Amino acid sequence: MAIIRPFCAYRPKKGLEDKIAALPYDVYNREEACAAVKDNPLSFLNIDRAETQFDSSVDTYADEVYQKAHDMLWDKINNGMFVQEDKPVYYIYELTMEGRVQTGIVACASIDDYQNQVIKKHENTRADKELDRIRHVGTCEAQTGPIFLAYRANDTLRSVITKTKKQLTLYDFTSEDKIVHRVWCIRDENEIAAVQQAFEGITQIYIADGHHRCASAVKVGLAKREKYPDYTGEEEFNYFLSVLFADEELMIMDYNRVVKDLNGLSTAQFLESVSKIYTIISKGVLCQKPTQKGQTSMLLEDIWYLLEVKPEYQSDDPVEGLDVAILQNHVLAPILDIQDPKTDQRIDFVGGIRGTEELERRVKTDSKVAFAMYPTSIHELFRVADANMLMPPKSTWFEPKLRSGLFIHTINN
Repeated sequence: MAIIRPFCAYRPKKGLEDKIAALPYDVYNREEACAAVKDNPLSFLNIDRAETQFDSSVDTYADEVYQKAHDMLWDKINNGMFVQEDKPVYYIYELTMEGRVQTGIVACASIDDYQNQVIKKHENTRADKELDRIRHVGTCEAQTGPIFLAYRANDTLRSVITKTKKQLTLYDFTSEDKIVHRVWCIRDENEIAAVQQAFEGITQIYIADGHHRCASAVKVGLAKREKYPDYTGEEEFNYFLSVLFADEELMIMDYNRVVKDLNGLSTAQFLESVSKIYTIISKGVLCQKPTQKGQTSMLLEDIWYLLEVKPEYQSDDPVEGLDVAILQNHVLAPILDIQDPKTDQRIDFVGGIRGTEELERRVKTDSKVAFAMYPTSIHELFRVADANMLMPPKSTWFEPKLRSGLFIHTINN
């Protein structure tokens, strides 16, 4: 059973939500973050990336940066920019991008469920990235960016969501990137009980996005348990901020690849090698995007090739059968000598939100070949996680992104 419980959130005072809500901290580098907050002092990015409050001589991970995040957060709370719910509640969070709607439940998930693999992961985390958020959460005594979780659709939860969305919204605004954000509150005790009981009947929850934030929140909670050995399990540090979406609500976009050189091969030699792995379905100056699993579009010398993997290179293995794994194992590694895509500087990854135009720009400027992938499905993600396996790096790109600062879960108890 999954323990998904309501909580007393701090949230923006009505009228400030559109100014405070910010994209996740990890979609920016330092320069981009500084530019983003320059004319927006209320943006939560000021707190999530507090190095923006210092000049470049101050290290991103300096102690004073995390202390600054703490001070700004609690100053805004104490000054009334955030209000706290008077009892534990759930929220419904709806995001609409280009007419497509996805709706999740805002709640707190259990660190024990992460430990015992009720909450499943599909990728590894890096110690340096974990440490940053451990220090941020620990110093702020709060979780400020929700973990993006997924579950298999449930009739009870679907019914509660539908009913709640007929009520008046708590928030309703459009962010700068044209995403519409709407929030409702579930306050009725019967509805709260129904949600909690429905999740108790779900045995598998999946991390869709936010592995580093999740691992960091768990480690902060475990450290608190060591500090307070008489903990009961009810303390807020035993739980972490999440938004949970049914699988039927989600769309994963393609996560594409560009490579800077052909590993010493001529265009003809490279194309001949690729043709041993993939059948060329069509080619032309315009991109014909993949329409099904097993297809990949490749841009080489201003020509787009629609490729389909040959049967002998397909696999039923949860990981080896992924399109991104087939490309890595049979093209990127053996032909282009990219053995570790996490560290090799010759490969870069381009989120599908940027379109194939970005791939064309990259091939004209700093790369030799680009691959437009068919998106990994949410059920492929579930299958990998259920097998306790890990996806290749950069296998999934989720849009739209959850905003930070709309819901804050404090752990200072």
